[in-house]
Amino acid sequence: MAVNAGGEMEGSIGGGIMEHKFVELAKAQLRKNAQLTEIRRQIHDKQVAVNQSGMICSGEQNIFLYRVQATDETPIQQIIQCITQQQNGALRLSPGGIAFSDAPPAQDFRFHQTTEEDWQYEEKLGYQHHLHIIGAGHCSLALSKLMNTLDFYIHLYDNRNDLNTFAQNSFAHEKTIIRDYTELTELITAGDHQYIVIMTFGYRTDYTAAKALLGKQYRYMGIMGSQKKIATLFEDMIAEGIAPAVLQSIHAPIGLPIKSETPEEIAVSIAAEIIAAKNNATRR
Repeated sequence: MAVNAGGEMEGSIGGGIMEHKFVELAKAQLRKNAQLTEIRRQIHDKQVAVNQSGMICSGEQNIFLYRVQATDETPIQQIIQCITQQQNGALRLSPGGIAFSDAPPAQDFRFHQTTEEDWQYEEKLGYQHHLHIIGAGHCSLALSKLMNTLDFYIHLYDNRNDLNTFAQNSFAHEKTIIRDYTELTELITAGDHQYIVIMTFGYRTDYTAAKALLGKQYRYMGIMGSQKKIATLFEDMIAEGIAPAVLQSIHAPIGLPIKSETPEEIAVSIAAEIIAAKNNATRR
């Protein structure tokens, strides 16, 4: 989170009274032209003796307060360039300040602390999650718009080069017109950061797209359709020799059951299910 002396802010460290008091502290220190470099532990429990954050939501955070120096201009510009060019890299914070590496780390986030003066935080820069939307109709347009705000790199595919909603979709980072949905086998790679949503214009194209992607491991794969359509699709696949166990990991019908009707409501139901998969969330 960035704060300047005038109170302008960008980003967040969690909100609530905890964030508010650190924003006020940063503003006050900047107005006094004081050097501010320290790490503080915050515990979200009013019963603890020290390091209370003022919040009661449980858990804890380590907050690093750092006044940006003139010498930080180079790594900051490198970070901006990495993000705007949709590349991956690494942001590193330590008692020494801000550093950048163009070598992406193995983990999305990592914090290691030996002492108060010996610690390092490392974060992967750039898009960490890739969403592949198969089909570019109205629901796809609504989903692209919503997912664009959720830190997903969006790749859109369709076999209709004159489709108005494909042309209108300015939210996808990449758009590909394909001749046939069987091409998806080669176009989309497997991986724990890969998410697949199949929502083409009909049963046959959904079937072709799904079959082209089966056998690979993704973090999430879902198919839009009614219960009857999905049941028929799965029956046909099993009849072709696809093992039922392979189909169990597919979210179909796609989305949370919230009785969604409009493309925007359908997008919300799908986005919620994708977020749950990303965060390994389970229903209570």
